[in-house]
Amino acid sequence: MYRIAQKRVLNEQVTLMKIEAPYIAAKVDAGQFIIFRVDEKGERVPLTVADADKEAGTITIIFQSVGGSTRKLAALNEGDSILDVVGPLGVATEYEKDIKRVAVVGGGVGCAIAYPQAKKLHNMGVYVDLIAGFRSKDIVIIEDEMREACNELHICTDDGSYGYHGFVTNKLQELIDGGAKYDEVIAIGPVPMMKFICKVTEPYEIKTLVSLNPIMVDGTGMCGGCRVTVDGKLKYACVDGPDFDGHKVDFDELMRRNGTYKEQEKAHVCNLTGEVRGNG
Repeated sequence: MYRIAQKRVLNEQVTLMKIEAPYIAAKVDAGQFIIFRVDEKGERVPLTVADADKEAGTITIIFQSVGGSTRKLAALNEGDSILDVVGPLGVATEYEKDIKRVAVVGGGVGCAIAYPQAKKLHNMGVYVDLIAGFRSKDIVIIEDEMREACNELHICTDDGSYGYHGFVTNKLQELIDGGAKYDEVIAIGPVPMMKFICKVTEPYEIKTLVSLNPIMVDGTGMCGGCRVTVDGKLKYACVDGPDFDGHKVDFDELMRRNGTYKEQEKAHVCNLTGEVRGNG
């Protein structure tokens, strides 16, 4: 059992939790993820680790309540426990050598994954522009944490209610046009966002890493559910990724595959038990 050491509600849909998992906290690095189960009947849900405290033996996860499992998790409180936390899984992010300036781009809850990337690079002495996109001001999360993890924080909102009025792609293009010389761009968020970030960087030949989130079951490469096509070759996000060269990812195929079980993934109430079920 894994005890919840801290719970913080970031907005109506998004929750931050620190979970006691000392063995994972000792080894996890930026870009890696865990898979949790709330209880013995729970689904296996992957979540990227947003932060880790080796001394306290805790890992931080930030998640959106979108299905039965994440709703169950969000309903728990400090002192409660969940059944399983497996990890660290995936390959830690590998950066270019001698990088001096990087743009880390996060979209929505993807900012929780962008944050540890920015934090690690910033601690390495790299100049970090962190571009964080949200629909509106009321759903902005971890602003203070992000600000401490970069040299410049650019918050963008679709409706202009806070920060830059526009998409993260527009802000990135503006920074490049303004003379920013990036050695690398790291993009994490909705698949369409990552696709269009890559379209911005491709003409400038800026290496662009994306963190992919395909359908995943076991997280160890056995089920094949998370397969993606990268540079024309079959890869598995759970063991080969989740980070890949965005200029080589077949995003259109990824979007089609992610929509395969769209109807089945919707949360629903079981007529027999009254239990809320659904993916995530």
